[in-house]
Amino acid sequence: MPVANYLERRGELKTYFDRTAADNWARLTSDAPVSGIRATVRAGRDEMRNTLLSWLPADMTGMRLLDAGCGTGALSIEVARRGAHVVAIDLSPTLVEVARERIPADVDPALIDFRSGDMLDPKAGEFDFVVAMDSLIHYLPADICKIMAGLAARTSQAMLVTFAPKTPALALMHFVGGFFPRGDRAPAIEPVAEQKLRKLLTADPALQQWQIGRTHRVARGFYTSQALEMMRR
Repeated sequence: MPVANYLERRGELKTYFDRTAADNWARLTSDAPVSGIRATVRAGRDEMRNTLLSWLPADMTGMRLLDAGCGTGALSIEVARRGAHVVAIDLSPTLVEVARERIPADVDPALIDFRSGDMLDPKAGEFDFVVAMDSLIHYLPADICKIMAGLAARTSQAMLVTFAPKTPALALMHFVGGFFPRGDRAPAIEPVAEQKLRKLLTADPALQQWQIGRTHRVARGFYTSQALEMMRR
């Protein structure tokens, strides 16, 4: 992996989500009123989360899942309701604390291990499933592939990830965002063509025991993301 690329982007993401955008992100992921633009993002994220959850077993008792980039914990909570033991990790300590505070009364808090740190930390252990919802969209395609290869070494069943598909609308938003003052910008999303990402994943020697399964694109206003399932052969 080009270490500088990954580490530099990881640092940008931590600064943005832990300082610049923490309050806005906490509001977006709640049921508080938001603007019309953010409402489309919320709706898109809800649809994407439900898609990924539908690809997981209904009964996950005794299974371990890594929620890589857990944010405020919505997916982790739903997986814990199915009986899974969840390691929920995010770069932002602020968002992880919000996630801890949001655990509902019907979920055993012992089932969710919320952590602040790097999703690639091997100390997190091994898993049956990994979910990375919108946590890889800021990385270059080659880095996405190598991140997944690193996670695959510790995953026994499937990895469910999302990427930013290269579309004209997403390219336009990316272009317009470049005119905002640097201090106001979110870390850049790195769109990638689906076929390019598939080619990278299938060619990686570390992923030869894996195959691509289902895929699903969600496009709601200012939210566009595509889910991809990789299963161990």
